[in-house]
Amino acid sequence: MSSLLEKHIVELLQERNEKAISLLYEHYGDTLYGVAHKVVRDEELAQDVLQESFVKIWKKSDSYDSTKAKLFTWLFRITRNTAIDKLRSVNTKADKEIQMDVSDVYNLGVNSIRPEFMDVQENLEKIESKYQIVLEALFFQGMTQQEASEELDIPLGTIKSRLKIGLRELKKIYGTSMMLTFLLSFLS
Repeated sequence: MSSLLEKHIVELLQERNEKAISLLYEHYGDTLYGVAHKVVRDEELAQDVLQESFVKIWKKSDSYDSTKAKLFTWLFRITRNTAIDKLRSVNTKADKEIQMDVSDVYNLGVNSIRPEFMDVQENLEKIESKYQIVLEALFFQGMTQQEASEELDIPLGTIKSRLKIGLRELKKIYGTSMMLTFLLSFLS
């Protein structure tokens, strides 16, 4: 690209003239798409990255300084960083979905009550009521954590915290090996 055209595009960007985006896309679009695709390795994601990059370029147009970098270098960095962020976002989302599919954390419930744990309800009375309520909903009423959250009108994160603390309190009463046996009976 000629330095005159580059200078013209920079002037248009700084004037916030929409022609700048058209010229950028026309002269750099394919190359920037290639940068995005190399990072995300997916055509659809690369197209999303390219679109997000052009939005960022437009919003950050006043921050471009030709004394610090050539226009292409600046565009390249924005596109590459956007692609990396997109890839991380997609990977994080995929990890969370996998964990939810594989994890039993949302599927806790009662399949059977074994006689050796019949005194658990009595011992629940020894811990704070806010933990009792959650443990009873999950283990004795057979609710999932999500269902307990909705039924008890308690945020899901709070349900999880109270479950953890409640189990820790029961562990103090029963000991580690008994608690493990107790939990395994509910999860099997």
